[in-house]
Amino acid sequence: MKKRDRIIYWVATIWLSLGMVSTGIVQLVQMDEEVQKMNALGYPSYFLAIIGIWKLLGVVAILAPKLPLIKEWAYAGFFFLMSGAIFTHFAVGDVAAEYFGPSLLLILTIVSWYFRPANRKP
Repeated sequence: MKKRDRIIYWVATIWLSLGMVSTGIVQLVQMDEEVQKMNALGYPSYFLAIIGIWKLLGVVAILAPKLPLIKEWAYAGFFFLMSGAIFTHFAVGDVAAEYFGPSLLLILTIVSWYFRPANRKP
């Protein structure tokens, strides 16, 4: 693996992890803003706990050494979660600013997955 690819992988993976951990914690503690946002999107507030746990477990899987098949599932979960968030914002007619967070995390997910080292692939 080229040094450039390794740098791209780690930068994308660290930013992805920070984004997922920070939003996962906010969702787990069910901050009022998040509960209101979920209700406006048409989801029940208990969904926040499910998403928050999935995000934190996904970050652990992606950062942990070995477990390549689990990493693939974590990347897939992040992809589905973020693409679902983008679609949901689109479906309810949210303003463009609401797309930024999920779009950035979706791009980071794809970049991290694409540039992952061979020892992190199944």
